[in-house]
Amino acid sequence: MEVSDSSSRILAGLLEGRTGQQLTLSRRWRIETALSSVLRARRIATLDELITLLVMGKDPGLADEVVEALLNNETYFFRDRTPFDTIRDQLLPDLMEKRAATRRIRIWSAGCSSGQEPYSLAMMFADDPHKWAGWNIEIYASDISGSIIRKARNGRYTQFEVQRGLGIQQTIRWFEEDEDGWVVSDKLRQMVNFETRNLLDDPPNGSFDLVLCRNVLLYLNHERRREAFDRIGSVVASDGALVLGAGETVIGQTELFAADRNIRGLYRLQQNENADRRAMRA
Repeated sequence: MEVSDSSSRILAGLLEGRTGQQLTLSRRWRIETALSSVLRARRIATLDELITLLVMGKDPGLADEVVEALLNNETYFFRDRTPFDTIRDQLLPDLMEKRAATRRIRIWSAGCSSGQEPYSLAMMFADDPHKWAGWNIEIYASDISGSIIRKARNGRYTQFEVQRGLGIQQTIRWFEEDEDGWVVSDKLRQMVNFETRNLLDDPPNGSFDLVLCRNVLLYLNHERRREAFDRIGSVVASDGALVLGAGETVIGQTELFAADRNIRGLYRLQQNENADRRAMRA
């Protein structure tokens, strides 16, 4: 199934129009694999036939399925372990001191995909119950894909998915095995609130002490990336932090955030910009 330039442009326009994400040249190799399941389920013989049906626009549900299939949902538990070590060993002790009066920490996992990231965060707290006894830990997780959020909320993973990032002890402690795979424990599921949300839409209510937005912004063009940073910046606490993907940066993208001078991999709000954005939001 060869993908022509015209077909690629139509699919790229559909994806960007619906989600704001770009189907860059480096991602177009995925088109054939990503859409094969849609062709099979719909009994569509060729990609050209699929494109024709999309252009005709008589089946909005088909366009939704194509967009969902084109989204990149690559993730795994404790992905790129270093950010989680940084959060556990450096950021959380800092927040524990700063939030001693309220004993409440709020985290937003933006672009959470099938849930491994927020469940990994929940495990960090649940693995140290005495330390966090009496604390209210709220983990909010969102993704643009409705189907992937349903999977995350369901908390069911294959053997392969569980093995990516988790050791035997964590698997046994926080999952139950059945004939279809591994299911996240009720305790972890109760710690995470999942919702379908586009990063370019209005952000969730309230203020967050930590926002993880990893490997999402790189799919947006420059203008929309700045817009996403503005959305995130409007809900990060003045002393909160942002974590991006390893290949992402704020340099040349936004004036709201700057790299933390003491903790590598974290970004903090610029105080002058913070005051301006709070005033605009009020």
